[in-house]
Amino acid sequence: MGFRLNRRQLLGGGAAAAGVVASGGLLAACGDDDSTSGSAGGPASGTVTLGSNYSDENPKAALAAAVAALPNPDLEVKINTTDHNTYQENINTYLQAPDDVMAWFAGFRMRFFANQGLVGDISDVWTNMTGLGSGFKTASTGDDGKQYFMPFTYYTWAVNYSKSLFEEKGYTAPTDLDSLLGLAEQMMSDGIVPFAFANDGQWPAMGTFDIINMRLNGYDFHIDLMAGKESWTDERVMDVFKTWEQLLPYHQEGANGRTWQEAAASLENHETGMYLLGTFAASAMSDAGAADMDFFAYPELNPEHGQDAVEAPIDGFMMARSPSNEAGAKELLAHLGSATAQDAYLSVDPSVVAANDGADTSVYNELQKKSA
Repeated sequence: MGFRLNRRQLLGGGAAAAGVVASGGLLAACGDDDSTSGSAGGPASGTVTLGSNYSDENPKAALAAAVAALPNPDLEVKINTTDHNTYQENINTYLQAPDDVMAWFAGFRMRFFANQGLVGDISDVWTNMTGLGSGFKTASTGDDGKQYFMPFTYYTWAVNYSKSLFEEKGYTAPTDLDSLLGLAEQMMSDGIVPFAFANDGQWPAMGTFDIINMRLNGYDFHIDLMAGKESWTDERVMDVFKTWEQLLPYHQEGANGRTWQEAAASLENHETGMYLLGTFAASAMSDAGAADMDFFAYPELNPEHGQDAVEAPIDGFMMARSPSNEAGAKELLAHLGSATAQDAYLSVDPSVVAANDGADTSVYNELQKKSA
């Protein structure tokens, strides 16, 4: 389907609720290396704890593989895994007594805690990193100019679909609102719910708001809204909800009681035709279902803004404000930001893309190639 996200055009500075947004000519390079390699200081020892929300089977095993690739035998890493939604819902409480290193998200969601002094400065680790360009560094930087985040993987947030279903039914990817509504009506006449929709944990719907807002009002307005520079009572925001209301009848009902994994299964089983989510949706499918999944950019809703803006959230890790093993925490963070760790992760969970441009892209599947 034509759409492709260029990782060298991935924005690092602006971030929506879920992560980072890529947008046309305003993009900063993420693939351009601008630093050196290794962790800060000499080898660490002892035990370092890692708080993880990688609770689903594949990501959990993949993170364990990434940690196992740590080359220092004198540093033991204890992974403490919490259910993904529970982790996010209780992050404020968790940060009062966190693990040494913790999973989180780049951009505004990281800066919020950095601004409150709840996470540790890892600028010295960044001084010695390679393969993470200026865009990723910007996405990892607080308002004070210091780095508080280590990028690990990213993924495209787009409209996922089953290639075999589209081929069987003769569907084509819509490019504007009229063609989207037309496709939705066609799917309904075929007995298929047009959009899979799940909102267990309340975060998936945020992505729907993000993309409709960017399509209607543009990238700059969306970023300013997320930064508190625009009002949520602005008429343009009201237009987002009006458009969303127009599209809701084409979505699965009962979204708040459905997990994203269940929605992904409905896409794989051809019960639904499209699913607006990250490409990690493939990690909840069988191998055959994942191979059958493809994606396209969300259709244009306003000719002034087209389809240029694409969400590409960055997942990664932060350090506690006062870690029990600071040297170990920083060595682990440097490792997690390396191509070695990310290659190990992707060997188990190939539904996302490595942040480090030194990672082995020769083994990428079609979804990864399209996202990278």
